[in-house]
Amino acid sequence: MLEGNLYDGSCQVVTALNLLSGRWKLPILWKLSKGGIRYNELKRQVRGITNIMLTRSLQELEAHGLVERIQYEENPPHVEYCLSEAGRELIPALRELIKWARNTPHMTEQQK
Repeated sequence: MLEGNLYDGSCQVVTALNLLSGRWKLPILWKLSKGGIRYNELKRQVRGITNIMLTRSLQELEAHGLVERIQYEENPPHVEYCLSEAGRELIPALRELIKWARNTPHMTEQQK
């Protein structure tokens, strides 16, 4: 049973879905579930994403406490992104969502 009211913004499921909404957030989270990764490598792995959308999505995920940005003061300096503890807690749910999608009759073979 859902907690809160679906229509007044107090429903936790709606709140969670709003945090994860958008075309790019779930693919980014899934790629980060494999471990920390640099920006350009993440951009290569999330096919079709623009620099603007990757930057914006990472900032939003970081603001919601799901992603951490780690700056290394090396020569040359670089930045890496990884899941926070809260982000890592999402991974089992993402796996279940993938499993559900694979078993959904309307999914095409290419989507699976």
